[in-house]
Amino acid sequence: MTATTKKATGKTTTAMLSGLGLEDMGDLSALLDTPVTVAKGGGPLKLDINLIDEDPKQPRTANNPGFTDESLNELSASIKLRGVKTPISVRDNPTVPGRFIINHGARRFRASKRAGQDVIPGFIDNDYNEADQVVENLQRNELTAREIADFIGREMAKGVKKVDIAKAISKSPAFVTQHITLLDLPDPISEAFNGGRVKDVTVVNELVTAYKKTPQAVSDWLDDDSQDITRGSVKLLREFLYDKSRHETSDEEAAIDPDTVDVFTESPGVQGSEGEEVDKEKEKAKDPDKLKKVIVQVQHDGRPARLILNRRPPEEGFAWLKYDDDGHEFVANLAHVQLVAVLEA
Repeated sequence: MTATTKKATGKTTTAMLSGLGLEDMGDLSALLDTPVTVAKGGGPLKLDINLIDEDPKQPRTANNPGFTDESLNELSASIKLRGVKTPISVRDNPTVPGRFIINHGARRFRASKRAGQDVIPGFIDNDYNEADQVVENLQRNELTAREIADFIGREMAKGVKKVDIAKAISKSPAFVTQHITLLDLPDPISEAFNGGRVKDVTVVNELVTAYKKTPQAVSDWLDDDSQDITRGSVKLLREFLYDKSRHETSDEEAAIDPDTVDVFTESPGVQGSEGEEVDKEKEKAKDPDKLKKVIVQVQHDGRPARLILNRRPPEEGFAWLKYDDDGHEFVANLAHVQLVAVLEA
C-alpha cells in the first residue's frame, strides 16, 4: 500500500507504507460519508444538525425567556447573517449510536434549525453531568430562579447534601437554601412569585419569614395588586409588622393586674421548699455575671450583623445572621463570620 504526498516544490513522491500493518484496513472511503466533519486548523467539528437531540433534563424550561419566539428569532437572524460563532457542546447518545445529546447550546441549536442550517459547529464532550449544564447557565444568568430551585430539588431527592450541591454549582450554601424556599411557598407568596410580581429570591425569602409570623397581614398586603414588591417595600412591611407586634405586646402587659402577678411571683407568705425555689430564682436574676437575653454581634462581608439564636441552621458550621443596616436574614458559613461582641439586650 502506498500514499502519495506533495512537497513544497510541487513534485510528488511516494512513501511506502508496507510493513506498518495498514494493508488489512481495507477501503476507507466509507468514512468520508460521516455526520461529523473535522474543520481545518483543528477548529470545532461540523455536526449534522439532524443527528442532534436536546437533553430531556435540560434545566431551562419552555417558559425560560431565552426560549421565547422573539428571542430565538433574533438569534436565528444573526445566525443567517454570521453563522454560529460559539460552538455547542454535545455528548454521544448512550442509547442511540450515531446520535448526540446537547450539553450546552440548546438556544443556538433551535435558532440554527429556524435558520435552515444543515450543520452546526460543536465539540464532543462525554465527560459531562447535569450540574455542568446548570453551572454554565448560572454563570450566563440564563436560568430562572424556579429552574434553579427545581434542579436543587431533584438533587436533594437523590440524597445529595445542600453543601455538596452548592459546591457542584459554584454557589454558596445560602444561595441553595434561599432557592429551596421556592419549592414550598405559602399560597399568597406562590401566586405573587409565579405571576411574576416578584422575581428576587431574597425578597421572596423575606416575605416567607414575615408570613410565618403574621400570615394574615402579609396576605392582605399581597392582595393589593398595585403594591410594588421590592426589597425596600418588603423591608418597610416587616418593620411595620415588628413595631405593631411590639405595641400589642406592651398593651397586653399593661393590662395584667399587678396584684395577680404578686400572688404567683412575689408573695412574701410562700413557705417551705417552694419559697426557697423562688428565692433561688431571685438570686439568679440578680447575678450580675449572667445575661438574661444575649445579642451576639458579628461582621460579615464587612457589614455589621447579629446571630439569630432562635433559628436552627441548615447544618453544622453555619448559622442564621441578620444584617443591622437593612434587616436582611440569611445563612452564612461561620468561617466567614467575625465575632465582634456579646451583649445583653
